[in-house]
Amino acid sequence: MNKLAPKLSDVARMAGVSVATASRALSASPQVRDDTRVRVRQAAVLLGYVAHGAARALAEQRTRTIGAVIPTLNNAIFAKSVNTLQQALARASYALLLAAHEYDPATELELARRLVERGVDGLVLVGTDHDPALYALLEKYQVPYVLTWALDPQRRHPCIGFDNHAAALQIARYLLELGHTRFAMISGLSSHNDRARDRIAGVRAALQFRNLELRTQDIIERPYSFASGQQAMRELLARRPAPTAVVCVNDVHAVGALLACQELRVAVPGQVSVTGFDDMDIAAYIPPGLTTMGVPKAQMGEAAAEYLLARLAGKPVRDTTVLQLRWVVRGSTGAPPAG
Repeated sequence: MNKLAPKLSDVARMAGVSVATASRALSASPQVRDDTRVRVRQAAVLLGYVAHGAARALAEQRTRTIGAVIPTLNNAIFAKSVNTLQQALARASYALLLAAHEYDPATELELARRLVERGVDGLVLVGTDHDPALYALLEKYQVPYVLTWALDPQRRHPCIGFDNHAAALQIARYLLELGHTRFAMISGLSSHNDRARDRIAGVRAALQFRNLELRTQDIIERPYSFASGQQAMRELLARRPAPTAVVCVNDVHAVGALLACQELRVAVPGQVSVTGFDDMDIAAYIPPGLTTMGVPKAQMGEAAAEYLLARLAGKPVRDTTVLQLRWVVRGSTGAPPAG
């Protein structure tokens, strides 16, 4: 019994092609016909052949891996965009390496450095808030990258996202038109989080236009969890006077806020209106249904993969892609209570 690992030449012989053609077929080269690619891959499966990654990377000057450094894995906010990114890359025979920095710029820089050291062909980042040393690292090693979930207002960096400030402005204006004047916010920690800061600023700008103030004490910042949102809402409802509109910077906190209202028997939206941001799957199911800003997360992941793959193929790319958000009105918002 031959215990030696099968070689590429064995795969080529079984498939009836040259070694060069077998190599191109296993690398998803567009130069190989579909029937040939299928035949070669079937031969590889039958023989149990696994390509030598280091050798292939040396030959192609590519590792066929993309890195993504996201803020956190502790909640589902980034799950759909990352999942779609991974699927799109897999269709192009690329692998995704994932890391989370927990909103710490120093950790993000170190994780990015490790990914670059491992030879990733490109990098996906979230937001615009990054250590300048990170951009310098990517420039030094000529690693293509793209920012997601936000837009670079100065257009210095390629990005796929949306205007968080404008989206929050729209949310606040909707609540103002319903008649609300007493506002509060529940947010993730805004330090090193440009998305949270922009959403807070958007609400504040809408209120200022109506000569209303969003004070520092009207904003509660907590880590991302249902429990944190629940506790923050308890604190807001204990105030006198309590807010009639609570704008949550994300759906995780908003769901926690609705749970607090259920616990305290506070009517939503009869006594307080609650809004979220993201349109997570749970938003449609938690009573009375969460009014929220829908983010095209799958489209964002797909677009990030397309951008990096095009860059790596030397194709022309558009450095700024603006995604359209969707305002979803459900049962958690209504007119403020009378009096």
